[in-house]
Amino acid sequence: MPLMNNPEFPQKAQEILLQDAMQRDRTTARRVCILRLLCQECFLTREHLVARLEGELGKGCFGDSAWEDNFYRDMRVVKLALKAAGYHLRYQRSLNRPGYYLEGQPILGSNLAGILNGSVAEVDPAQITIYKRLSPAEHFRQGCSISDTALRVVAYRIHNRNTQLSLEEAQRLALQKGAQT
Repeated sequence: MPLMNNPEFPQKAQEILLQDAMQRDRTTARRVCILRLLCQECFLTREHLVARLEGELGKGCFGDSAWEDNFYRDMRVVKLALKAAGYHLRYQRSLNRPGYYLEGQPILGSNLAGILNGSVAEVDPAQITIYKRLSPAEHFRQGCSISDTALRVVAYRIHNRNTQLSLEEAQRLALQKGAQT
């Protein structure tokens, strides 16, 4: 009897075992992340998937050499897993919407659609009107201010975790961390 259909093998236990496997094995972590991304969103190209996985698992998560082979090997396994679950992974080469998608599925998964709808609901039209009036220089200054604030937050967290570091050292580490991503 397959494990997934066995009532004696609960879903929560499967999740815990999978999380453990992902922590121990980079290949498993990549494949689970690819599967999750493909179920959340359609029309992701190889470049989109690689960038998102590197953001989540770290730069070079596909390895330094033969990373393309690793990517396509992972995609073959993910495609087999999806097929076993009754889904069909396709690739569209159209200029408008290139990328992988699950046939017959909505463009966005319900979780991601809910997050986006919630974000859109929080947008204040008055703020958008003000933002549109800003000059390019003001847009640039605002972007720099946001980046500087993010750097200070990261440096503050690093400093709190490593109190023996000076604030300047924490800022240097925060900059290095940002350069690696």
